[in-house]
Amino acid sequence: MTFTAIDFELATAAYTSVCAVGIVKVENGQVVDQFHSLVRPPGNQYMWQTTRVHGIKPKDTVAAPTFLELFPTIAQYLKGSHMVAHNEKFDREVLMKTMKLYQLDYNTLQLSPTWECTSEIYRQKGFKRTKLSICCRIMDIELHHHDPLSDAMASAQLYLKRDQITPALIEKHFQTQEQPQEQQPEM
Repeated sequence: MTFTAIDFELATAAYTSVCAVGIVKVENGQVVDQFHSLVRPPGNQYMWQTTRVHGIKPKDTVAAPTFLELFPTIAQYLKGSHMVAHNEKFDREVLMKTMKLYQLDYNTLQLSPTWECTSEIYRQKGFKRTKLSICCRIMDIELHHHDPLSDAMASAQLYLKRDQITPALIEKHFQTQEQPQEQQPEM
């Protein structure tokens, strides 16, 4: 099983405000390479709400490379890859919109129009809630949530472990709340 997992963190609500990226390369089911970098977002501007989520501040990225400067490295990891992300639509759109901002052609990466989405895979296998932290806890995967390399590694591990989901695991963690009520005797 060969694929690349990716995760982005944003500085603002704009999908073009990448402030960190994590990438994990898997070949034949084994992690063979990983990449992490802080990224200076446009204007190095942040919203306090996003900083509260991931802890990254303008002082952390003031000297970091821009997405445009990092792109040749990112492209080496992604080009032609089978892509995986926990929230693939988000990460795919962040990549596409950020590339467009810098006038980079997304098609040069030769990626599928949709990627593997571990959140959706786990939902289809019976998980009632599929937040990354919940999936990782249940599947016993280490996670430092909102650290993009940790999130990408967790997505890779979730993808590798997807066939280990059993009905017993689902029942143990997602028991139905509907318990049969005892019948009250009629008077």
